[in-house]
Amino acid sequence: MAMVMAAVLSENVSLEDFIACPADDMEWVDGQIAEKNGMTVKHSRIQSRLDRSWGNYKDSSGQGGEVYVEVPCGTDRRVRRPDVAYLTPELVAQYGDVPTLPQSPPLIAEIVSPTDSAEEIFLKAQEYLDSGCLEVWIVFPESRWILIVTQTQKLTFNQGSTISTQLVLVGFSVAVEELLA
Repeated sequence: MAMVMAAVLSENVSLEDFIACPADDMEWVDGQIAEKNGMTVKHSRIQSRLDRSWGNYKDSSGQGGEVYVEVPCGTDRRVRRPDVAYLTPELVAQYGDVPTLPQSPPLIAEIVSPTDSAEEIFLKAQEYLDSGCLEVWIVFPESRWILIVTQTQKLTFNQGSTISTQLVLVGFSVAVEELLA
């Protein structure tokens, strides 16, 4: 499966080598190193707001853990870099500062870029869920929608809504406008 959002840069790097030394702004997809592209200023702003919101909440609620931006993580057959990810204190203690997480973080946000296709984004969300993630937020900046996907439900939020975590980072909520304005 080729990813439209990624420009292929190399075909001769093993998954093991990439996991040991992941390149910045790169993913390992189907045996190839691919550059993430298509980010816009709006994408970056939303990424920053999510990072800050989740980070402030994990601190103020006492739940701990860490929030990461573009952290390399393994899925069942790839190395991805979710836009924003939250790791529980237990996972932070277990994996420390490994070069690449061996699984998907339990809470992930993917912000849809203009170069992403809907099918690719939904396949990526399922890939995360199949690899240890419990909750994926798919953020659509232009239409101002956020979709939360878990193994058992899909919830949609838009302007005027308050979005809440479902399974991870319990109790977090924020107005959609705060993230997407």
